[in-house]
Amino acid sequence: MTIHIESLLIETIIGILDFERVKPQMVIVDIEASYLYKKELFINYATVAQLIEKQLQTQKYELLEEALLGLEELLTLTYPAIYNLKLKILKPDILNNCNVGLSSEWSRKK
Repeated sequence: MTIHIESLLIETIIGILDFERVKPQMVIVDIEASYLYKKELFINYATVAQLIEKQLQTQKYELLEEALLGLEELLTLTYPAIYNLKLKILKPDILNNCNVGLSSEWSRKK
C-alpha cells in the first residue's frame, strides 16, 4: 500500500534568512509512503499529516535538508512498516515567480 498526502499546507519557521527566522511562512509538503499492509496494521494518513505538521512547527529547521531528514527519521521510526518514502517541501513565497524546494527519497528492504 502507498499513502499519498499532497499539498499539505503548514505555517512554520523554516529557513536561514533573517526574515525567515522571525515570521512564519507557508510551506507545502508532499508525502508518498509505501508500507507492508496487514489487516491489523495500517497507517492513518490523518495521523501522518498531524505528525508532519507538529514536527515542522516545533523544530523550526534552518535548512530544508535538515527538515527532510528529520521527517524521514520521524516517519520511519513511528511506522517501521514503511519501506519507501518520498518527501518534498516547497516554499511558495520566497521567489515571486515560482515555488522552490527540495525532495528526497529513502528505501529499505521489505
